[in-house]
Amino acid sequence: MKTLVLVEHDGAAIKDATLSTVTAAAKLGEVHLLVVGKDVGAVAEAAAKIAGVGKVHVADAAHLEHQLAEDVAPIIVDQMGHHDAFLAPATTTGKNVAPRVAAKLDVAQVSDIIAVDGADTFKRPIYAGNAIATVQSSDAKKVITVRGTAFDKAAAEGGSAEIEAIDAGSASAKSSFVSAELSDGDRPELTSAGVIVSGGRAFGSNEQFHALLDPLADKLGAAVGASRAAVDAGYAPNDYQVGQTGKIVAPEVYIAIGISGAIQHLAGMKDSKVIVAINKDEEAPIFQVADHGLVGDLFQIVPELTEKL
Repeated sequence: MKTLVLVEHDGAAIKDATLSTVTAAAKLGEVHLLVVGKDVGAVAEAAAKIAGVGKVHVADAAHLEHQLAEDVAPIIVDQMGHHDAFLAPATTTGKNVAPRVAAKLDVAQVSDIIAVDGADTFKRPIYAGNAIATVQSSDAKKVITVRGTAFDKAAAEGGSAEIEAIDAGSASAKSSFVSAELSDGDRPELTSAGVIVSGGRAFGSNEQFHALLDPLADKLGAAVGASRAAVDAGYAPNDYQVGQTGKIVAPEVYIAIGISGAIQHLAGMKDSKVIVAINKDEEAPIFQVADHGLVGDLFQIVPELTEKL
């Protein structure tokens, strides 16, 4: 069985979610990678070094610079004539591309898998992770998105895959890139951070959220996250959101401050190795999953903790 994995990258470096997807793909059979973009020679070379990869297909063209899903999906569909399964990370990019591929192939997508039980059988969470569904696909071609936190990362070094240039197709007339507004900062990216400090609605304002959390995150070299309630209240931007409708994370340490622990938030961080909770409500659901809990006023505890670090 040949699998094709979409390499998620920023034009220079491969994102960690790709390494986890390679691990999932390896459970199905031979792993091939697809690198799409403009001037992506360095990315292709890095992809070829990933352990367990047999071949790297490269579609390099000017119209692919921003990797629009409308341009990328036809390339994947064309490659599926030589592959049995297509896998993409269950990220914003993967969730944008994979459904288009599934529709073009007229197959049912298997989303957000956390385990591979066989060539056609997978496990995926449902009901915000409260139940695990075993899904069997009868489609000849499989289209799958992978929850990166459920699989170990493949080694980024040690492989020596063949690199092959493929037809990059032509630009789609359906969409065009206008602009991108990206968050600036020196902190780690949320989904790849080893330590995450997250805040909830209890901070009360945007000013207090950043005044208390940012210094703590800087001391720990951590990324900053937020609950949906904090994002909806305007305390933090959308890309900070952790949870079922935000980002799924599994850092070494997750510190939840002023977060009650609604099921939607737990779905995004409960796989963290160590969970620390700070909340004034000792009955807060977050304490049911926390490895370490501290009941108290965050406005006193957080500055004291930052000072002692």
